[in-house]
Amino acid sequence: MSHFSMRGGGISDDSSDSDRRSKRRKTNPMRPAFPNGAPNATSGVSPAAPNSFAAKMMAKMGYVEGQGLGATGRGRLAPIETQLRPQGAGLGAVKEKTKQAKEEERREAAFRGETLQQSSDEERKNRRQLKEKRKAGGQGRSSTPTAGAKPKYRTTAEIEAAAEGLEIPNVLKSIIDETGQETRLLTTAAGLMSVQSSMVPAETESMKLSRMAQRESVAFAEEWRALQERKDYYEQQGEELQSIIGKGNEEDGTVDSLIKAIDRLQSLQFTDSSWDEVATELETLTISFNTLDSSLDLQEVAVATIYPLFKIAMQDWDPLTDSKSVAPYLRRLDPILRVYPRRGSQEIALQNGIAYSKPHSKSTTHYETMLYNFWLPPIRSAITSWDVYKPDQLISVIEAWEAVLPPFILTNIIDQLIVHRLTAAIVAWKPKRNHNGSSRTSSPQHWLFPWLQYLDERHTDPKNSTGLMSDVKRRLKSALSTWDLSYGVFPGLEQWQSIFKAELPHMLVRFVLPRLAEYFSVQFDVDPSDQDMKPLEKILQWSPYFSLLTVAQLFAGTFFKKWHNILYLWLIGKPDHNEIMEWYQWWKQQLDERLPEGFNDTPVIVACWEKGLAIINLALDAIERDADVSAELKPLMFEDAVEDAQPTPAATTPVTRQNETPTTFKDVVEDWCAENGLLMFPMREPDLQTGLPLFRITASPSGKGGVVLYLKGDVVWVRGSSSTHNRSFLPMGLDDALAAKAEGK
Repeated sequence: MSHFSMRGGGISDDSSDSDRRSKRRKTNPMRPAFPNGAPNATSGVSPAAPNSFAAKMMAKMGYVEGQGLGATGRGRLAPIETQLRPQGAGLGAVKEKTKQAKEEERREAAFRGETLQQSSDEERKNRRQLKEKRKAGGQGRSSTPTAGAKPKYRTTAEIEAAAEGLEIPNVLKSIIDETGQETRLLTTAAGLMSVQSSMVPAETESMKLSRMAQRESVAFAEEWRALQERKDYYEQQGEELQSIIGKGNEEDGTVDSLIKAIDRLQSLQFTDSSWDEVATELETLTISFNTLDSSLDLQEVAVATIYPLFKIAMQDWDPLTDSKSVAPYLRRLDPILRVYPRRGSQEIALQNGIAYSKPHSKSTTHYETMLYNFWLPPIRSAITSWDVYKPDQLISVIEAWEAVLPPFILTNIIDQLIVHRLTAAIVAWKPKRNHNGSSRTSSPQHWLFPWLQYLDERHTDPKNSTGLMSDVKRRLKSALSTWDLSYGVFPGLEQWQSIFKAELPHMLVRFVLPRLAEYFSVQFDVDPSDQDMKPLEKILQWSPYFSLLTVAQLFAGTFFKKWHNILYLWLIGKPDHNEIMEWYQWWKQQLDERLPEGFNDTPVIVACWEKGLAIINLALDAIERDADVSAELKPLMFEDAVEDAQPTPAATTPVTRQNETPTTFKDVVEDWCAENGLLMFPMREPDLQTGLPLFRITASPSGKGGVVLYLKGDVVWVRGSSSTHNRSFLPMGLDDALAAKAEGK
């Protein structure tokens, strides 16, 4: 067993096993020799032979001598070096970390861009070296000892000024003020002796006593100042307590007054006619007390007072016959009930005399609970039996109660009750069956539009794919495409225009304008002898809803063609030219008065009138030359002068069917569904055999039930029902059989 020798610190003759293994390694004849007779200086480990198996294996794996391990070369440069401890020595007896390990840590820290913190041993070593360096540098030259900082003493005036109210006795003042260059010997406490120049200043008793007296006086002054600060603090606390006591007394008086007011309210005899008396008492309570003070909870007092009256009033209340009921009294009590139904409003409360915005609580208040329990049930019953085509009844109820209703209750009755009834009414709307507009179901502007002010954007925006207005728009398209033009303009088109705005002109151009041109060509004739203006008046009723250019193109393609033909036939006979000119001026005046301003000034209409004048002038010239009027006028009648004069129509205002968006078979099916009160929904999945998209036609607004089909060409292929066990698709027509199947009959 190895052990340490006390002589010279060397190792004993009995070496350890590690020493013996080290000796064997040194004398191993198979170990390659170093070129310079020494191991690698950087790693302390002998490098492998260049042609050894290990060196070749490392080279194949990308290792380069002198670089670290790994793909980036940032790994270790040398194997881990062991540090042997003497036998029997525990942890910390010797330095565990070798020099090689420290160098490896510094190199890795440098790769990371960091600076390795030195260990405590290294720091002590650096401090020791720096100290020795300073000591060695100061031995070659003489050094002058530096004197310590001279203590600073305060005079009695400075001490008294720092501690307000402190007075130092005169006896101590003479001792504390023992300053200056002369030293005086203290013999008695009453005074100082004469100057003794032979005495050392540091050893005089007067200086010692002076310093001692000054230190005690300074400490006494600091304690005095601390006591003064504590005194100020206690005085401030006393003032705050007095203020709290004063506020408490005021609150006690307020509570006593509130208790007396509540006793007066409890003494009232509650009957149906007591609302005015109770409202007056509560208004007096509102004036006497601050309603913003949350500690009083006046809302709870008010709700407890009106609770029995409100319960009695709601038991036999019919909202459709008595819309207001007790709503005016609740409006009078709005300051104490603190109802904030309007959007963006916030409840204001008062705390410590400061008003602040109070966030809405997730739980209902006493007032909201009272309305939910007693007001909402009769409203639900009334909406269930309410005639949806008479909106004034229910709107009057909403207008009377809106100011005193909590937002969530108003939203509840509109979104869950009223919208449901309106949706059912839209589904039942049959615009095709009510051409005269006399039926209540033919005019949604009468029973739907008044509700738009209470609906959210999801139902009022026509661009949305869901909601009430999207359903109405589909029905309106179907109604316009099948409207009988002999009845004139579609009823309520002005109201529709205020709702659909820019979308309505596009709908009219697509669904009405082609049929309007056809009606103009078929029903209207130009007859100078007996002119029938009724068909023209039906056409003129639509002119305010089209652009001026669209109306001009419509007249140029229909009216003026007939007008030019009649003028030609009139001129080839033996006419009275004065009558022809009067007839010309009469028509020009009629169109100028009946059509929008600027109609006769549009280029296409100007060209039409100029063509008429050219025909008249050419006929007069032919008569003067005694030529054939018919032969002279035929070239002018068949030239395309009108088409050359008119400007190119815009893409958004087509005139003929060739310019409008082509109608697909899907549009035809959608129009048929709208006429029969059905809805067509895309299923967003294809048929497995044909790959065509599937649709569902149903009468349910939820999109359930009905029939599943796909469109191929101009044929509707409907899937068989599950009851017949035949799920294949069969062709069907757009008839009553398909409508009955879609309705589940």
